[in-house]
Amino acid sequence: MKLIEVDKERYRKHLNRVLVACALCLAISSLLLSQFLIYLFPDPSGSHFHWNAIGVLVSAALVGLTLSKCRHHSYLTEVYYVWQLKQVLNKITRKMRKLEAAAQQGNADAMLALQYSYSGSRLLWQLDDNTIIMDELAVKQTTLNNLAEQHNVKLNLDDFNEQLLKQF
Repeated sequence: MKLIEVDKERYRKHLNRVLVACALCLAISSLLLSQFLIYLFPDPSGSHFHWNAIGVLVSAALVGLTLSKCRHHSYLTEVYYVWQLKQVLNKITRKMRKLEAAAQQGNADAMLALQYSYSGSRLLWQLDDNTIIMDELAVKQTTLNNLAEQHNVKLNLDDFNEQLLKQF
C-alpha cells in the first residue's frame, strides 16, 4: 500500500459526517427493529431485553454491510484509505519487536517495514492532530536512518509490500 497525501480538511469533514450518519442510523434502526419485534412477539412479563439486543445486533450488521458496500464511493476515499493504512500499521506494530531485532541485524526488509511504519504513523498523527509524540518518532527515525546508512540500505517506501511482514 502506497503512502499518499490526504487532504486533512476533507478527511476530517467526511469522517465526522460518516460517524454521525452511522450513529444516527444505528440508533434509529435499532429502535425501530426492536419496537417492531416487540410488537410482533410481545412478552407478558414485560422483559424485552432479547428483542432489544437483536435489534441492536441486526442494525449494527446493516450499518457495517452498508459501509462495506459503499467503501469505494468517492465520498469515502480518504476515510477508507486511512482505515486501510491503520490496518497495515497494526500488522507492523504486532511484529515490531521482531522487526526491530531484525533491523539491528541489518535486515533490509525489516528496516523498510519500520520506515513505512514511521512514515505512516507520521501521516496519521498529522491528520488527527496528534503531534505530542512526534519527537519520539523523530528519534526512532534518526536511529533507523543511521542503521540503514551503517548497513548500506536504501529505504524506498514504494518498495514496501505487506507480504514482507510474513517472514517475521
